[in-house]
Amino acid sequence: MPKHEFSVEMTCEGCSGAVERVLRKKGIETFQIDLENKKVFVETDLSSDEILEIIKKTGKATTFIGTQ
Repeated sequence: MPKHEFSVEMTCEGCSGAVERVLRKKGIETFQIDLENKKVFVETDLSSDEILEIIKKTGKATTFIGTQ
């Protein structure tokens, strides 16, 4: 399964919690949030564009970095 990397403007636990909630709401369970480096890694069969739109629902500035 591909791992997608995103840069997300998160400044606190509340921000990372918001990202976690929107991902879980869409059924995505395999992800890592690196609050210190403002990165989110998501493993799913969804496209990077679909994941980007999901994370953007938090209102945080989000940029797709790449797929590993």
